[in-house]
Amino acid sequence: MIVGTERRAWGYVDPGTGLIALQTFASVIAAYIYLIRRKISTFFQSRKQKSAEVLPVATKPGSSREAA
Repeated sequence: MIVGTERRAWGYVDPGTGLIALQTFASVIAAYIYLIRRKISTFFQSRKQKSAEVLPVATKPGSSREAA
């Protein structure tokens, strides 16, 4: 109802407003790209670490294979 009964506003928009909106949009896009790139690199680094891990070997107590 409020939208239907609104009157026109003869206001002034500063020319710098468009530049601020553009800067805001560009910074949001840059932050999104940074976060996605970081998640992708973390994913591939964790895969390398998992494949390089050595699995523990089950041993009997008193065995010479036990770690010191």
